[in-house]
Amino acid sequence: MRRESVEIVHERDRTFREGDWGIKYLFRGPHLDCGVVYLKPGTSMGAHYHREVEETFFILEGRGILRVNGQDVPVAAGMALRVEPGERHDLLALDVPLRGIFVKVPYLPEDKVSC
Repeated sequence: MRRESVEIVHERDRTFREGDWGIKYLFRGPHLDCGVVYLKPGTSMGAHYHREVEETFFILEGRGILRVNGQDVPVAAGMALRVEPGERHDLLALDVPLRGIFVKVPYLPEDKVSC
């Protein structure tokens, strides 16, 4: 199917969940979720998992930890990481801010389970 138009958003027009940090969605559906995560030093997204959705992160700047099923994976700018459905995960900023992009597919807004 050919799409006749392009959906355009600008990050400045979206807000972070926690005010000046957290996550902000750029696109929600119909096929995927995509957004920006900005974590202040010492903060995290919050541990969760998805029943059917896989989540991919691309780290733009900073460093931190992606905790997956209790194991810590160091992350830094330039890294891409994919988390499979069912894997409990949390992204944490260390001593500097962490900024990245996340993509979740397929689009299932009720799929997240907080831990």
